[in-house]
Amino acid sequence: MAADDLAVDRRKFVQGVTGVLGGVLGALSPLASLVPSRAWAVEMRALSNAQGAALLAMIHTIAPHDGLDQAAYALVAGALYKDAAASPEAAQQLTAGIASLGADFAQAAEPERVRRLKTIETAAFFQSVRLKTVLVLYSNPIAWAHFGYQGEAFSKGGYLLRGFNDLKWLPEVALAASGPMPV
Repeated sequence: MAADDLAVDRRKFVQGVTGVLGGVLGALSPLASLVPSRAWAVEMRALSNAQGAALLAMIHTIAPHDGLDQAAYALVAGALYKDAAASPEAAQQLTAGIASLGADFAQAAEPERVRRLKTIETAAFFQSVRLKTVLVLYSNPIAWAHFGYQGEAFSKGGYLLRGFNDLKWLPEVALAASGPMPV
């Protein structure tokens, strides 16, 4: 595969990022079934296509989840860009941090991306992206649906009668195998 085949052009990036907002808004809306496509956009005027692709590759490398919708990762990139747009210092840190990853970071294999990130893991740029990734990625309904989390339970009557014992990823264990019951 040629390097040109791996490059993300502006149209593909915008088409991909457009699905995030449509996906989030669509998932939270009763009109979700009427939405014809999963188009989403995150506006990033100050970043080039290559910088946006490198940022998304960094977020994927920090939190790799097979099958997780790209929209969830794009929300993180959008949040980072929003922070950068609010402060010239943050914008400078973001662009300099992306540049420190190298020009071919987005096209590099995952082991190489991990190696490069380990060299900058103590830097403020890496720590801010890691923190934003954890905060934004795992607090949105797209990721919740992927992981099987149904959201907070208090407003729905609690967990006892709603999903307390529906963990499909744990093996079934016979009651006798669990040992004596405490008295």
